[in-house]
Amino acid sequence: MTRVHDHGGGVRSLRVPIPDNPLGHTLVYVVDTDRGPVLVDTGWDDPASWDALTAGLTACGTSVADLHGVVVTHHHPDHHGLCGRVREASGAWIAMHEADTAIVRRTRRTRPDRWFTYMTAKLTAAGAPADHVAPLGAAGPRTRLPGLSPALPDREIVPGELLPLPGRRLRAIWTPGHTPGHVCLHLEEEHPARLPGNGRLFSGDHLLPGITPHIGLYEDPEDATVTDPLGDYLDSLERIGRLAPAEVLPAHQHVFADAPARVRELLTHHEERLAGLHALLAEPLTPWQLAVRMEWNRPWERIPHGSRTIAVSEAEAHLRRLVKQGRAEPVPGSDPTAYRAV
Repeated sequence: MTRVHDHGGGVRSLRVPIPDNPLGHTLVYVVDTDRGPVLVDTGWDDPASWDALTAGLTACGTSVADLHGVVVTHHHPDHHGLCGRVREASGAWIAMHEADTAIVRRTRRTRPDRWFTYMTAKLTAAGAPADHVAPLGAAGPRTRLPGLSPALPDREIVPGELLPLPGRRLRAIWTPGHTPGHVCLHLEEEHPARLPGNGRLFSGDHLLPGITPHIGLYEDPEDATVTDPLGDYLDSLERIGRLAPAEVLPAHQHVFADAPARVRELLTHHEERLAGLHALLAEPLTPWQLAVRMEWNRPWERIPHGSRTIAVSEAEAHLRRLVKQGRAEPVPGSDPTAYRAV
């Protein structure tokens, strides 16, 4: 059944399913403009997702062919996946922050076997056991990865600037953390129900009402820069909290108000988690060993292979933050590298 919700003021949302994912769906927003509808994100590149998107647009009284543009909050496949099909069907432009566009460009030219080789080395360095690493080594050049050939954006989202939406005021806010080029989009217009606050915010995955987004390492096999994505995320959260929008329109779950309160909850959550990991590091641990001991939404033995890889990346992001704060350090001579509390 088509799920369309009218949020008022020329903004509607469509539920576009994500195959085999507990999140269930991406909320794709349809924003009316003087030149035709503009989408905020598109959903996963899958036949059922495409059918849901096109049916939802029909229910809104429009069609893919009528779309004027697509604004992508970040490059992940459940947000960017259908952009290519949308552009082919409509001629709509696609806009993305340059940091995530660089990832799209790199993804398009990277062979799957090269990516698996890189991930094998990375997981080995993190202390992953042989039985976890082995399936990556068995992957060949024809192994298919989701989002392997994403559409290359043709417009750049410049932080602080208004996007080219005729008749609307939609300003880009750079909120790195979940991805290097994640953006939130501030609709600088009075709330249609006159809720108190500063307009409305399309928050992508940056600010969600009931879950915390994944914060892992930014993966670039050709760049040895030591990033601090968790630090970037926490700084970005504080910026959004100060903005104090009347309502937040996220890419998952549901619309909500009181963004500053949610920001405070997330800042507290991450500080408590960092404190807990600092306590775990009373004994030296590799990133893999730390991930095994961290609290997740299910026991470690029930976490599937791919999600364990993501969990290790999140453990490493937290280690980076602790090291930068001077609360942890690598153990000299350890191989794979272990970390201990300071």
